Amino acid sequence: MAVALLLTNICVAQNYFDDFPVMANPKTVGDKLSTRFLESKHQLYGDRGIHYAEVCTWYGALKFAELTDDQDLVKELRTRFELLFHIEKDLLPPPIHVDQNMFGSLPLRLYTMTKDERYLELGLPYADSQWILPPNANEEERKWHEKGFSWQTRLWIDDMYMITVVQNQAYKVTGDPKYIDRAANEMVLYLDEIQRPNGLFYHAPDVPYYWARGNGWMAVGMADLLYDLPENHKDRPRIMEGYLAMMKSLKAYQSPGGMWNQLIDEPDFWPETSGTAMFTYAFIMGVKHGWLDAEEYGPAARQAWLAMVPYIDEQGNVTEVCIGTGKKNDKQYYYDRPRPVGDFHGQAPYIWCVNALLEK
Repeated sequence: MAVALLLTNICVAQNYFDDFPVMANPKTVGDKLSTRFLESKHQLYGDRGIHYAEVCTWYGALKFAELTDDQDLVKELRTRFELLFHIEKDLLPPPIHVDQNMFGSLPLRLYTMTKDERYLELGLPYADSQWILPPNANEEERKWHEKGFSWQTRLWIDDMYMITVVQNQAYKVTGDPKYIDRAANEMVLYLDEIQRPNGLFYHAPDVPYYWARGNGWMAVGMADLLYDLPENHKDRPRIMEGYLAMMKSLKAYQSPGGMWNQLIDEPDFWPETSGTAMFTYAFIMGVKHGWLDAEEYGPAARQAWLAMVPYIDEQGNVTEVCIGTGKKNDKQYYYDRPRPVGDFHGQAPYIWCVNALLEK
């Protein structure tokens, strides 16, 4: 029965995810975004290495190159990375924080594609060190470690992409179940602790606002984890429950034009592209893999994709992207956030959507 449902969903999904207008063709969009990435300078944390938003974009571009068998693009993306082994070695992020550690997903992805051992040797310690308590750990970090969770646990919604992406990649390259178990165990913790009754997530327990991109990290994190998690894994039912609850609520808050706003439940706020792209990705993944009803969510995903594409300018920059945003218990603060053109926070999830649409 489950297989039949999945096959039905795939057939219906092809109808919703095919025959796009020229400007919305996933391959065309992917080429444009990947070219723009290669033209871009590094985004840095000051003296703490390459920023996670660039890593997310780079990771997406690599997957796009693989899906389209674009060996020239693979070569250019690898050439950009090769500098990190010598000339730009100082830009490697230190494994001292959840945002820096997720860098490991990038060399691990390159190892999957090339089997070059240098990538494995560089990437795997970023995954391992998320569970190795540093000598200078504070009391809260020690507490999480003693409970079997990553010492980098913060109960911030961003973490459910930053932790899971590197652990998932480590699982794929090693086959060691401890990595996927870590990711699933963390996800269940976060769902139990911070998911609201309506399926969405506050930016933080003391900041009761449904910020779009923050929720987007959870949406993408759950979708990617469900894709990688074995069907018989003990934590799969709980994660699926959390994912379905979130998707139902997101569908209810999608605007008539297809986008989601900077604060999801505030109709007077502006449409925000990075969160919209993340939710669209989660919808596409759910429809294609049979987790979501295709006839209900397929049209919503298609509408969102068609609404997103016009926000890409002629240079391949995504517009209306909320800048990196810390929590603040002030609604106006979220409304007033700057919207830098071409911010990697927006470029990345757009490429992820391209990949989800192209995957068979």
